Amino acid sequence: MHPTDDQLVAAYLERGDAQAFRRLVERHQERIYGYLLGMVRDPEVANDLFQETFLRVLAALRQERASYTRQGRWLAWVLRIARNAALDYLRSRRRWQDVTPEDGEEGGSFWDRLPDETPGADELLEEAELQERLAACIERLPPEQREVLLLRQEAELTFREIAELTGVSINTALGRMRYALINLRKMMLQPQKQPASE
Repeated sequence: MHPTDDQLVAAYLERGDAQAFRRLVERHQERIYGYLLGMVRDPEVANDLFQETFLRVLAALRQERASYTRQGRWLAWVLRIARNAALDYLRSRRRWQDVTPEDGEEGGSFWDRLPDETPGADELLEEAELQERLAACIERLPPEQREVLLLRQEAELTFREIAELTGVSINTALGRMRYALINLRKMMLQPQKQPASE
């Protein structure tokens, strides 16, 4: 049986078990990194913020008055730290990253899980284009809607956890998700601009 997050935290805090902490990071790294990447839209920045998040986590755990209370909510607690790191970065940039990538710009969609080495079959190409279009539409959402969508999709948080993390009511979190989905559907149904032929 796998140890719970709280058991791994206890092993780290009580015995200094670095392997237990490593298991915690590995268990949740995809969700946390996926959330950060969705927030900042830059893999290098997301990687830096991921590392910054866990430096802050370690610093908080080492303090006697650590804010983690060991109530089975490790991921939500870490995501709160990740969110603060992302918001600090975005504030320092003085704007949200709400622009779509330029044509030809490298870097895949955070929902694009297709391996690069896959042969370019028609259905794979169509799927990749759909994923890129979806990611571009998500980037155009208002920041509050995009954040709720990312916390639900990437981090797999409940709406109660999202509400607590973002400091809003559950109804507000649900409303933001609803409007995000409505807006995404409208954007996805809009006809695509065809590139000009050369």
